[in-house]
Amino acid sequence: MKLILASASPRRKEILSHIAETFEVYPSRADENIDGDLSPREAALLLARRKAESVFSLFPDAVVLGADTVVAFGGRILGKPKDKEDAMRTLAQLSGKVHEVYTGWCLLSSKKRAEGAVRSEVEFNRLGDAFIREYAESGKPLDKAGSYGIQDDVRIVKRYEGGYTNIVGLPEEEIKIQLEKFGLRK
Repeated sequence: MKLILASASPRRKEILSHIAETFEVYPSRADENIDGDLSPREAALLLARRKAESVFSLFPDAVVLGADTVVAFGGRILGKPKDKEDAMRTLAQLSGKVHEVYTGWCLLSSKKRAEGAVRSEVEFNRLGDAFIREYAESGKPLDKAGSYGIQDDVRIVKRYEGGYTNIVGLPEEEIKIQLEKFGLRK
């Protein structure tokens, strides 16, 4: 059975390539607007479900994997930045503090459905204004929830608890277990 990743994220594609022998990429065009009353975990799960369902409707004979990562600070969801200034504000807000990262995932086939959300905790180093400006100017934070990628620069994160790949955008161990249940092994 064919596996389809419902995401344009190069990071998710790379992580999935470690655990799935072959797969295709078909980015979802699902609505990513969410109700402000949802918890970060619920939001990540809902978005992953929407992405998987939208692509599954086009490929009902495949197994489709949808995923979405949500960064939360103080119970509030921090989305992707609107621009460099927004990224700088978010990075300054997270500097020296702890926040949560949730990656929701949803696997769909004609016979099976599995979904969940994995939580990690991240503590930032204290980031200086010059570093924040330089990082924002690089453009790297502009397509990432919370305005950063743990893999982008070792100076950002002081420590984390939970899976590294979950923070990057796809909980590798969890997805590997689920793919085996769907009969898809590397």
